[in-house]
Amino acid sequence: MKKGIYTVAENRLIARDVYEMRLAGEDPGFTAPGQFLNIKLEGFFLRRPISVSDWDETGATVIYKVLGAGTETMTALPVGTELDVLTGLGSGYDETKSGKRPLLIGGGVGVPPMVRLCRDLLAQGKDPTVLLGFGNAGDIFCAGEFLTMGARTLVYTADGSAGRQGLITDGIGELEGYTYFYACGPTAMLKAADAVLRSDGQYSLEERMGCGFGACMGCTIQTRNGPRRVCKDGPVFSREEVLW
Repeated sequence: MKKGIYTVAENRLIARDVYEMRLAGEDPGFTAPGQFLNIKLEGFFLRRPISVSDWDETGATVIYKVLGAGTETMTALPVGTELDVLTGLGSGYDETKSGKRPLLIGGGVGVPPMVRLCRDLLAQGKDPTVLLGFGNAGDIFCAGEFLTMGARTLVYTADGSAGRQGLITDGIGELEGYTYFYACGPTAMLKAADAVLRSDGQYSLEERMGCGFGACMGCTIQTRNGPRRVCKDGPVFSREEVLW
């Protein structure tokens, strides 16, 4: 974990109630896709944990959805705002287990971690398939970025207004030959996906967090290996660990 002051370099709407924010500053110290950062906002007691879509030695990019007062406040942060941020939090995806043809699954705001993961796997010579699920056309983001990278990208919308009509589970059912999976999204989606996935893999789980670095124990869940803290021991867990 690192603590630093970062400056808002960009903060823009990219889909319905979804924003992309670029935070400029020092190297955030991330070591794997799936890790997150925690932003301190003036007027709020708890920091806001946000998934990281990409990073480099000059800062990080996050994508967040407006879900409450905290994220609503974030949308109004102008370029140049300085923020107190904890970075390098949590454990990320283990890329060494991917095999040749990994499947990357992102539902809604579970999509951001897949951006850096896909970029890394392509750089390693892997052939990932990216499966994205949204409610409708207005909710879609990042699909073009995966296509630009050269990854096979399949988009599903529940109402059929863009891409293919259906749910993430429909997309999984149509795919064969993937060697491993990486998934992030709402708990209900991950549970449904687990029933149809046919390989080993890893899930990034959601849980309400207090401190974000394992001190308060507020995000503890039960796993097959006993109680685990989502913020510290996760948010990424192997398929065999998760109890649905």
